[in-house]
Amino acid sequence: MRALGFAAFAATFALAGSAWAANPLPFDPELATHAWLATMGDEATAQSNAYFEGGYLIDFANIALSILVAGVLLLLGWARDVRAWLEKTVKWFPLVALGMALFVMLWSTVITFPFNYYSEFVREHQYGLLSQTFSEWFTDQLKGAGVGLAIGSVFIAIIYCIIRVAKNTWWIWGSAVSLVFAVIMSMLYPVFIAPMFNESRPMEQSALRDEIVAMAQANGVPAEDVYVYDRSRQTSTISANVSGFGETTRISLADTLLERASPEAVRAVMAHEIGHYVLRHNISGLIFSSIIIVITFAVAHFGFLAVAKGERWGVRDISDPAGLPLLLVLLSVIGLFTAPIQRNFIYFNEQQADMFGLNVAREPDGFAEASVLLSEYRKMEPSALEEWFFYDHPSGWNRVHNSMVWKAHEIAAGRLAPSPGGPPEGWVPDFVREREAAAAATSTP
Repeated sequence: MRALGFAAFAATFALAGSAWAANPLPFDPELATHAWLATMGDEATAQSNAYFEGGYLIDFANIALSILVAGVLLLLGWARDVRAWLEKTVKWFPLVALGMALFVMLWSTVITFPFNYYSEFVREHQYGLLSQTFSEWFTDQLKGAGVGLAIGSVFIAIIYCIIRVAKNTWWIWGSAVSLVFAVIMSMLYPVFIAPMFNESRPMEQSALRDEIVAMAQANGVPAEDVYVYDRSRQTSTISANVSGFGETTRISLADTLLERASPEAVRAVMAHEIGHYVLRHNISGLIFSSIIIVITFAVAHFGFLAVAKGERWGVRDISDPAGLPLLLVLLSVIGLFTAPIQRNFIYFNEQQADMFGLNVAREPDGFAEASVLLSEYRKMEPSALEEWFFYDHPSGWNRVHNSMVWKAHEIAAGRLAPSPGGPPEGWVPDFVREREAAAAATSTP
């Protein structure tokens, strides 16, 4: 998927070669890219790399822990015993499946809490990326766990009812229900779930707000307002997103983006988000996800039949809720193989939105600035293999480089006012300035 995108860019550059020869570039995009990256300095670059690379280990450890937690329930017979108790008490199969799902999810939430505490609270504070106290963070964790238990257990119970009725074809019908469930959750998220964690308000009246609305409406987005959410409750990092589905679709930006980035960077980021809407990435994402779900459920089905023969671990068959831990283990293992494919699909969409944003906002320096600000927690220059396997967004280097290539050719074509390549003179990311100021204050006698 990503190779197709690179091939398209290469073909475009090749066809336009004669025109570029007649209009030499005003600056070297490669040197301009390095100039932007150099604004971080060695210390900030090393910290960003360490944080992001550490995330690889965190991800694999999280999968291993999930498999271990589910395996304990299965191997010690606890899942079988809980199912037997539920059958004696609530008896009705849908309630048995619901109770089993609640038990497994609650067990997993409690047992994995120390790991989540380290990875999501302690580690985030170590890198200066979390602004919450423990009580604030823990409150959000409780809310997230409550929502997850309520929604997740109902979904699992529905899937088990489908398995019980459809038997060997459940993975087809289960995939269809999963797709419908995903659409419903996408519609409900910005209206009911997101407000539990962040307050969202219309952006204050300003020239920037009017420019964003005009940019959205000019590209077919039925936006009458721009929403700002208080991301600063959790972190100082910048972000923006497209959420919802159908009538609930909205484009939102974080208050941290408004506070930390220039108006040019804000316009560039919002044009990128508008690109997701215009290019219908929510639709293509659902179609792609449905394919992945069908494959995942099919492999899990046949894998379950192969592993759980002869009522092993007290699991009667695949419709037995006592087999939920085994099903979760299989889904985790399958996810190791499907995750890179999913990340590459998202990467492809993100790259499309990047180019859309450059052409709509026409703010290459603004997009380069935002890419550097994101490098506070994203490694800027990964290897090609590293980017292919772990990244679901283009790396900072690629984003800055694409911005500088776009800028150089637009200037050469006479469609953009001449300006130097690289960052404005003296510009450095705010997190570098703050670190330097803190170091200076500490060293002052």
